[in-house]
Amino acid sequence: MSSYVLAIRNHPESGPGRYPAWLRAAGLEVEVRPGEDGLPGDLKGINGLIMLGGGLMPDDDAAAPWLAEERTLVARALDEHVPILGICLGGQLLAHVGGGRVRSDHGVIERGATRIRLTPAAAEDGLLGRLPASFYAIENHRDAITELPPGSVHLAYSEDCPNQAFRLGDVAWGLQFHPEASSANVARWDPAKVRADGFDHDELIRLAQSVEPESERACRQIAEAFATVVHQHAAT
Repeated sequence: MSSYVLAIRNHPESGPGRYPAWLRAAGLEVEVRPGEDGLPGDLKGINGLIMLGGGLMPDDDAAAPWLAEERTLVARALDEHVPILGICLGGQLLAHVGGGRVRSDHGVIERGATRIRLTPAAAEDGLLGRLPASFYAIENHRDAITELPPGSVHLAYSEDCPNQAFRLGDVAWGLQFHPEASSANVARWDPAKVRADGFDHDELIRLAQSVEPESERACRQIAEAFATVVHQHAAT
């Protein structure tokens, strides 16, 4: 029987991208569930949890009432040592639940392909340990994790954002960048909104396309490493 992973979609425009195909190729059963459809009250039968992005704050329950359920599910996954992968909003939500701090409209806006640099601690990490010291990944955020949760391990940063990846406990990871996204996502962005944030849309597309092979290798390695962790914990 394959291991089952629940991926929570927090916004229609922040889907799972290429990750379901990569995770299924690595032997996982993946369900992508919109948060507004309701979330399970427990982790019975769930071997891994993925929280996707969404342009919200982790406690923005007025705009997204299911976030309260999502935070509860994340807390239970931490308690029960169920592997977690939080991406963008999902990473911020993990930081929030773990006791860190997330601020809206904070720091430098990051859009498009961005060089991610690993900290020395990442060399021994179960998710990022096999990656090169730096690689490109897609970014699209204006909110930021300003304080990591107590006891967490800082794993990656970029030039403009100090907290790009962290691990909380043994099997829970938060990422600010989007390993599920590609240059195709960048090409679909609204050019007017991109300009309003101070970026040249055509240049963002060109850069993302030029680094796609490097980025895809690294981002697929993250997916495969997460699948390995899920399988290992499902077998125990």
